[in-house]
Amino acid sequence: GPTRKMPLTASAMDFFQLFVPDNVLKNMVVQTNMYAKKYQERFGSDDAWIDVTLIEMKAFLGYMISTSIHHCESVLSIWSSGFYSNKSIALIMTQSRFEKILKYFHIVAFRSSQTTHSLYKIQPFLDSLQNGFDSAFRPSQAQVLHEPLIDEDPVFIATCTERELRKRKKRKFSLWVRQCSSTGFICQIYVHLKEGSGADGLDALKNKPQLHSMVAKSLCQNASGKNYIIFTGPSITSLNLFEEFEKQEIYCCGLLSTRKSDCTGLPPSMLINSATPQSRGQYRIRMKGNMSLICWYNKGHFRFLTNAYSPVQQGVIIKRKSGEIPCPLAVEAFAAHLSYICKYDDKYSKYFISHKPNKTWQQVFWFAISIAINNAYILYKMSEAYHVTRYSRAQFGERLVKELLGLEDTSPTH
Repeated sequence: GPTRKMPLTASAMDFFQLFVPDNVLKNMVVQTNMYAKKYQERFGSDDAWIDVTLIEMKAFLGYMISTSIHHCESVLSIWSSGFYSNKSIALIMTQSRFEKILKYFHIVAFRSSQTTHSLYKIQPFLDSLQNGFDSAFRPSQAQVLHEPLIDEDPVFIATCTERELRKRKKRKFSLWVRQCSSTGFICQIYVHLKEGSGADGLDALKNKPQLHSMVAKSLCQNASGKNYIIFTGPSITSLNLFEEFEKQEIYCCGLLSTRKSDCTGLPPSMLINSATPQSRGQYRIRMKGNMSLICWYNKGHFRFLTNAYSPVQQGVIIKRKSGEIPCPLAVEAFAAHLSYICKYDDKYSKYFISHKPNKTWQQVFWFAISIAINNAYILYKMSEAYHVTRYSRAQFGERLVKELLGLEDTSPTH
């Protein structure tokens, strides 16, 4: 749960600034102004540009965040006369001023000579965000590694013509998270860029174990020695990775697939489906040290690899139609924690910012901001302030937008 107690009067802005504090916003102001100056020195002066201020930067973020609540395809719809127009917030800043800030918006204006990382334009922000996640929340023992739902809003996909869909640029990165499966709080973000079509590019590694093993190690680099139980999908689950994690006192439970998983070192007899008919709930087990390979049957064969649960401990899967189906405890735990993450995706994925920039670093930035707001709401729901105001996720987002735009007075908490 939360590591600090927030006051009863804490606002949406107070929770958001646990992850995106004023010093981070002030840096955005400085870097945006530096980039605007550099751009104009190179391409000619822009008489309409005036250096952005902290108040304007907050309003700029507020406009962008509003697209996560009202789901307008373009943030510029706010100033239009159409269905997505919003006169109550459109008066805070003119459309032309917003477009100027959008044109020059930067987190890192200059590339240093030592920089080789492709995410250099956003890495300082991601590092700051990670520090905020680490200091504000203590996760439960059970956590999940997965890719959250960050795809296009299906409403817009359904209404797009084929030509518009072809024009849309595919994301050039993949985003994984380590997530607390008890609360849904995202503890860590890992971004992998598709850097060309070479041997190290995302396309080349997409279905290969080395990429997913690298992702898992990066997401768990701060988890060693804490006795966490990590749940993984088929693309990450492998004997070599789980044994490596066990040396770091990280324990695992993963679904195994003969098609997607790295099955090196596993007994071939357990990877072949038995020819004799089996009844639901039957299972076979093979063990090596603390590691168990479980083959469980339920209208199909499901294989699990774990060193976190004893294979002899019994559990049940409860189905509405067929009642209780017996299974090892590891299978029950895996199903329970993965179903929680599915509920999280259903509830929170629709609150991702709708703005779709062409630049990859900006796409990553808005996804990261969306995750920060979802995390802020989770902390709000676990605080005493929630029992006073009881905002839904949509209401929390609307309050945050108004506070960023200066339409609501926020109570000081420091």
